[in-house]
Amino acid sequence: MTVNVKKIHIPGTLSKKEKKLRDSFLLQVKNIPGGESLKKCIQCGTCTGACPVSYMMDITPREVIALFRAGDIESILSSRTIWICASCYSCTVRCPQGVMVTDILYALKRLAIENKIFPKRFPVFALSKSFVSITNIFGRSYEPGLIILYFLRTNPFKLLGMMPLFIKLALKGRIGFLPHKIKSAKKFSRILKEAEVMENIVPLQES
Repeated sequence: MTVNVKKIHIPGTLSKKEKKLRDSFLLQVKNIPGGESLKKCIQCGTCTGACPVSYMMDITPREVIALFRAGDIESILSSRTIWICASCYSCTVRCPQGVMVTDILYALKRLAIENKIFPKRFPVFALSKSFVSITNIFGRSYEPGLIILYFLRTNPFKLLGMMPLFIKLALKGRIGFLPHKIKSAKKFSRILKEAEVMENIVPLQES
């Protein structure tokens, strides 16, 4: 007879998954200019009060940092907050401690994408992947290609609904049918890949 023993989480300790997420997050924070300001948060709530879209968030900016300190990054990544952020930087500008709140939310967003903590056809991830693919090929954005890739990854039927608008813009000369590569597009792509490698080898330190 076998007995299933449920793992008990000991207060004050981190689970294996939480530790992995935390280490990855701290590595990204280390690459943010002024990222160490995360330690200075005094939980005053100024960031939440300054945020124009906080009313739509399930976790406020102040609570994001509180949850990180409590060792619960997974709850942050599973929330709507990091995707709702409007990138207006009001929270960062008004923070009395100079905490880089917006950049920290961006780091959490990248972490969620890397660990696929979102729905399969999540629009933000699809747009990000499509943009990176197009940029790696042409060295610049190519809007028609970006739109096609995005909708193929999310909802191909919506792409058909946009055809009348596409034809209208094309007839007015507002859309280029053929993309134009920048000079040395392959070298540009290698630079981007090298930047990713350099980001991953930065020494991790947590105090």
